[in-house]
This record gives sequence, structure tokens and C-alpha cells, in this order.
Amino acid sequence: MATAFKSADILLPENTDMEKWAVIACDQYTSEPEYWEDVEKLTQGSKSAFNLILPEVYLEEADVDERIDKIHDNMKEYLNSNTFKEYKDTLVYIERIQSDGKMRAGIVGKLDLEDYSYEKGSKTPVRATEATVVERIPPRMKVRNGADIELPHIMILIDDREKSVVEPLEAKKAEMQEVYSFNLMKNGGSIKGYTLNADMQKQVLSALDKLADLDEFNRKYGLNESSPLVFAMGDGNHSLATAKEFYEQLKKANPDKDLSDHPARYALVEIVNLHSPALEFEAIHRIVTDIDREKLLDGLYAELELSEEKSDQKIQIVKDGELLDMYIHKPSSKLTVGSLQNYLDKYLAEAGGKVDYIHGIDVVKKLSKSSDAVGFILPDMAKEELFPTVICDGALPRKTFSMGHAGDKRFYIEARKITE
Repeated sequence: MATAFKSADILLPENTDMEKWAVIACDQYTSEPEYWEDVEKLTQGSKSAFNLILPEVYLEEADVDERIDKIHDNMKEYLNSNTFKEYKDTLVYIERIQSDGKMRAGIVGKLDLEDYSYEKGSKTPVRATEATVVERIPPRMKVRNGADIELPHIMILIDDREKSVVEPLEAKKAEMQEVYSFNLMKNGGSIKGYTLNADMQKQVLSALDKLADLDEFNRKYGLNESSPLVFAMGDGNHSLATAKEFYEQLKKANPDKDLSDHPARYALVEIVNLHSPALEFEAIHRIVTDIDREKLLDGLYAELELSEEKSDQKIQIVKDGELLDMYIHKPSSKLTVGSLQNYLDKYLAEAGGKVDYIHGIDVVKKLSKSSDAVGFILPDMAKEELFPTVICDGALPRKTFSMGHAGDKRFYIEARKITE
């Protein structure tokens, strides 16, 4: 079968200070507005991807519509002022040095949204790994509606145990064109990017086709599936879901138009091998605010039968910066995160309050010091469990895992036109 991942017409800024151009994924530091305030100061007066994205920390601000209008205006200005150089029909090989010094390699190209579904239980080649919250799509649609370009923070995982797709490119860098090399702001590490020639692209796509071979797929997992899972969502779940929804709405609005080659049919993504040593799965923790803390905890203890007696599902409750180990004896999910999330969803729907998803334990401890807040520290998930679990059980509970620290998330660098 033809792979869902393809070469793309990729836009890269030229004659630009790249350290000010590249900014971290918009869904990071949502509980730390000071991070984004600092980014705004650092990029003031410079051409920057910051001017083309909406950090989620501002989603509920009163001026969000004005911010989105400004983003659309900035996109037009950047396109009209020749800010970008377009690399036609290409793939970009990336080497990201993380804050821990490890190198994470990936390839940027476009993903065919016809081969993707975020519905739980879907059998498409591209699948969500965590539950998609449809209510989170409309605010993102406001940004994509009227946008001339997209910038991805989407990371897609491949289960390439033989390391046949991404890893062989490291030895071929001398034959590639280096298109950028710079340090990333605010301790984000550093990054280099190289375009692949036609032969290298062919080798990459051929290796991906082998991963998509149904017989080989079933042999690998000991299954008898009718279709393979080739590309699993790593980061940017709701961004890819928004691209899909935008494309589906475009088709509905133009029933008689051939959209098979429309740029909105695709989304720009980076593919990374699940087995990269630099890729570590970490739990995403919870902080719940604007609630009656004791009432929430009383209900949690009763619903999940929490006690200090050990069981398979361990959770740490954080109050006033202090951690308490507890165990679930009446789980509602195979995963600890699922049991907790099921309760929180029900409680917050009835009693109100807000939940935020946090990567660092220290941040949870700090935020839990308010009398109307409580935090939850969750266990890590082994990354080898991801593909078999999604294949057999469908998407995991939302915000089950994170790949690495917040500062090591994807930075916006490449862009692509999404209008004709």
C-alpha cells in the first residue's frame, strides 16, 4: 500500500534569527503564563513562529478572537514579504539535542488525513493513542479557519524495531543539504535540519511500506487484524484532529469539487521511532482547582476504594505540597490514569472546577498549596505497551503519557501552505 506519509512543499524562514523564530508547542506551560510572557518579550520586533500560533494559555482570554485575527494577518504578511523559502516535494531529517543531551531524530513530511481517524476503535493506518476531547476542537478550528499556513507540533510514532526508517539517515548527512542549525530558546536544547534527496526519500517511504505490510504486521504482534496500525499519535493529538475536522468540513461544503489534491487534505508532522533511546514516556499528572478539596477526595476514596494497602494501581495525592501514597482497590479502568480520569470527569461535570495536565511533579506540588486545589501524581507507562494496547483496546484515556519534559517538546520551525 502507499504510505500515508509523503513528501511535502515545506516552508522555512530565511534571513531570520532562527533562535527567535522557533518557539515551543502551543499546548505547553498552560499553567505558567510567565513562560509565554517571556517568549513574547524575547521575540518582540522579530519574525517569529510565536506570531503565527495561539498558545493555549490564552484560549480563554477575552481578546482571543483578536489574537486569532492577528495570527491570520501575520501569516499573510509573512507569505507576501517572502519570509519563507519553499522546498518543493521534500522531507526534512531532524536531529534534536534534548535538554538531557540525548539526540532525538525524526523526519518532517505530510500525513494523509484520509488515512486517519481519531474515533476510538478505528482501524485506519493513522490512529489516536489517547481519547480525543471533541470539545477541544472548535477553539482550534477558529485558528485553522482563515489560516493560510500550518506549523506542526504533531509528533507521530512508528514501531520500527529494526530501525529501518529514520536511523539510517544519520550516516548520510554528508550527502544532505543542511537547512538550519541553531540553539532553541529557554533551555530547549538545539536542532539541525537537512533536506533529503530523491533517493533518500524513496528509501524512507519504501521502509515505511514494509512496516505497513499486513502479514508482517500481524506476525509482529501475534494478531489477525484486517488492517495495520502504522502511525500512532505521539504529541499534538488535538491539532491533528483539528486538521482532520477542517478537511472533513471542507469536503462537506464542496460536495462536487475534487479535493484529492487540496493541501488541506494533509497535515505536516514529524515521525519518530518509538524505539529511539531519547524517547522516554512519562506520566502526565493532574492538578484540580476551584473545588471543595475534601469533598472531591471523600468521593474519590469511596468511588475507587482507596487505601494504603498495596494494589496494582498506585496513585499519589498532593495536598499543600505534600505527597500521600494511596492504592486503588476498585478500579474503573485497566490503567490508573483511566480510573482517576473517569472519576474526575464525573465529579467536575456535577460540581464544577477545573483540571489541568502537568508534566513536572514540582509544578503539581507548588500548585497544590492552594486550599481549593489538589494534585495527583500518576505512574509512568512503558512505551513498549503503546502499540499493542492501542491495537487491541483502542485509544487510551486522554493525557495518559507524555514523551519527555515540557522543554523538550517540538518547536515550531517548518510550515506548509494549506490553501490553494
